Amino acid sequence: MAARHNRPQSLRHRDIGLSDEQVREMYYYILLGRALDERMWLLNRAGKVPFVISGQGQEAAQVGSAFGLDRDRDIVLPYYRDMTMVLAWGQTPTEAMLGSFAREGEPSSGARQMPGHWGSKRLRIVSGSSPVATQVPHAVGLALAARMRGEPTVAWVSLGEGSTNQGDFHEALNFAGVHKLPVVVFVENNKYAISVPESRQIACAHVVERAASYGMPGALVDGNDMLAVYEAVRGAAERARAGEGPTLVEAECYRLVPHSSDDDDRSYRSREEVEEARKRDPVAVAASYVREAGVLSEEEDAALRERIRREVDEATEAAEQAPQPSPDTALRNVYAEGGAGAWQ
Repeated sequence: MAARHNRPQSLRHRDIGLSDEQVREMYYYILLGRALDERMWLLNRAGKVPFVISGQGQEAAQVGSAFGLDRDRDIVLPYYRDMTMVLAWGQTPTEAMLGSFAREGEPSSGARQMPGHWGSKRLRIVSGSSPVATQVPHAVGLALAARMRGEPTVAWVSLGEGSTNQGDFHEALNFAGVHKLPVVVFVENNKYAISVPESRQIACAHVVERAASYGMPGALVDGNDMLAVYEAVRGAAERARAGEGPTLVEAECYRLVPHSSDDDDRSYRSREEVEEARKRDPVAVAASYVREAGVLSEEEDAALRERIRREVDEATEAAEQAPQPSPDTALRNVYAEGGAGAWQ
């Protein structure tokens, strides 16, 4: 198990090979993911979108992962909270918002699935199923295919800690470990599987302790620290690409909002617990770092937040004005069509 990262804040990003511009870009995506998520909640409460499943509190883990991978070669299989991950991977705010409104042009499923089933053939994002953890054996299969084709591709797959108790997780990791496949399994441990706390989900202290039983290394990182996550995922991807096999990475974070827009989290956790967790909000942690490292001034930060506000406004307007999907497309991609009409 990897040790936690306790390096001095000053210019730590340069020590791990990141430029100032890359850190500014990472910070941008953290802010964008939070702003878009918050807007979706407002739209839901206004009765304009039917459902929100949130990633608030997990943005740094997702951005750190995206930057630790190779966007041109790797394949990602995100889980439903990973909106910030797919934004950092190349999906636009408008495309994400089209999913919330279920409008024509939505790239993941043509507006057929509930929000959070991210997918894009163009971006090498593989959509998941509604049953949790089924994306893990898919990732392992894609890693095996890459090995057989001689391609330098790494499959990255994410899931919550509750999903690690599904049989799909265990079977997939066992197969990946035996065959030393190029896959990174990324657990975003946000402490709750809907209403079930971590202490009632797993008997060991950390999910990552299971890595040894599958013959792979594990890395436990602070999921509120984008740089710690970046370093862990980059190292895992480098191992995989070098033929050294899979890695299990666990990013400890906290789900700051209810499980979904249909959940009342007051029934299973206290407001004091949530407020205590907000002291390590990844948005605030990232903002503190970019200022202390001198890569972004307060004025530049304010300008960036204003830019993001405009982008979220534009995405909301575009999605709300987009037409409903045509009934003529109801059977598209249900039956084989020779590759025509696939979602992009």
